[in-house]
Formats: sequence, structure tokens, C-alpha cells
Amino acid sequence: MRLLHGHINCGRIDKYHFMPEKKTIERAENDKRQGKSASTQAGEFVKEQVDKIRAGKHGARNTKQAIAIGLSEARRAGVDLKPPAKGKTSEKTRKSAESAYEKGQRREPVSRTRSQATEKALKKEGTAAASPQALSRQAKSAAANRTAADRSAAAKKAARTRAKGR
Repeated sequence: MRLLHGHINCGRIDKYHFMPEKKTIERAENDKRQGKSASTQAGEFVKEQVDKIRAGKHGARNTKQAIAIGLSEARRAGVDLKPPAKGKTSEKTRKSAESAYEKGQRREPVSRTRSQATEKALKKEGTAAASPQALSRQAKSAAANRTAADRSAAAKKAARTRAKGR
């Protein structure tokens, strides 16, 4: 399955659309070809959001929002990243993720009006959400919410995939 190269509206690509850069899509496609997980592919989109915030193109209220925007963009671009299961997040977040996932699978275009409104709102937010300290804090709190067994399994899997690359 190929990822969507930009959100298309009426046959033309619109610069106002909240769309990933071509390089990001290519990196995600490369990850897919290498057999990497959907979350690794989505990580490319999250990294792009962090870079955009650091460059001052727009801001984010907090680190969690920056990550959420990246994940949503990945789903809309066609990455096979499933929405969170019931009970993992709020119903609103889950529904939004479900919608983004379905639209990405159907290659549905993004509304220009909505994209412009989102961009305008994010421009009013600060850029501290993408600071190294904020990202570190987010990573630590996310890890603290996982069980010791879960963290251990993730570390073992990381060691296995590292060993494959050598």
C-alpha cells in the first residue's frame, strides 16, 4: 500500500492544507519497505511536527498536542496506525483517531477551511512544547505510565531489532 502524496482537493495540491512534506512521506514509505512498525512510520510525522514547531511555523499548547497532530497526520496520510482501543484514551480522542484512520485509508482530501482554521489557531500557541526539556518530560511521564514488564518487553524488542541491523 502506498502512502498518500499530499492531500488533494479538486485535482490540485493546496499549500494551506495541513499536509506532510514530501520528504516525510518518503521516509515513512522507506520505513514501511524495511518492514518497520506503523508506530515507527508515524514517528516520522511526529518528528516533522516537532521540527515545524522549533522552526516557528506554528506552535502547540503542549507536547502531547504536538505528538497528537503528528499521529493524526500519519493516519490521514495512510499509515496503518490503528486508533487506540476503548478505555486507553478519551472517547473524543478515540473517535478523532478513528475518523483520521478511515479517511487516510480512503484517501479522502482534507477540508481547506478546516486546515486554515487549525493553522491559524496553532500560530497563536507557543513553541516551548517542542523544547528538549518538554520532550524529555513527556517521554518520562509516558514511560512511568507503563508497567515494568511492558518497559522490559519494549527494551528486549529494541535490542532484537538493533541486532538485526548489524
